[in-house]
Amino acid sequence: MIERLIQYLQRLQPRERGMLLFGGVAALLLIIVATVLPLQRSVAAVQERVERKRDDLQWLRSMAPQLTGLQVSAPPPLRESLVVLVDRTARESGLAKSLVGSQPSGDGGLNVRLDQTPFDTLVAWLSQLRERYGVQVQTATIDAAKGSGNVTATLVLHPG
Repeated sequence: MIERLIQYLQRLQPRERGMLLFGGVAALLLIIVATVLPLQRSVAAVQERVERKRDDLQWLRSMAPQLTGLQVSAPPPLRESLVVLVDRTARESGLAKSLVGSQPSGDGGLNVRLDQTPFDTLVAWLSQLRERYGVQVQTATIDAAKGSGNVTATLVLHPG
């Protein structure tokens, strides 16, 4: 195979041989540049990312003593009954018309029913109950209602 290549090159004119040799070298350089440069960029990006992660880890380790000293504060105990709290916060959140019924359950909870309630408002209200008053949703049944974004919800709420 190599002998055939040598014989082919010897049959060519010196000018053709030079052009072929120059073209081969140029193609080889082009292939090397086309593969090495992207690899080099990728390696540099990964090294930069690793360095950032090291800096983040070092910062987290320096903050660890301060973070371990923090305690999550529990919401204050309810100063009013769950029925009164739910009614008051529902009115404040604009859900008074949607609140169609609430009944205490035997285990200290409250069964609440809301009709034609905007879903976003319902979620914001439940979030407020959880964050400010520690009220938890034990169960929830939420169904689509008439109107875009409206739902019918049956909830069982419990004080935190």
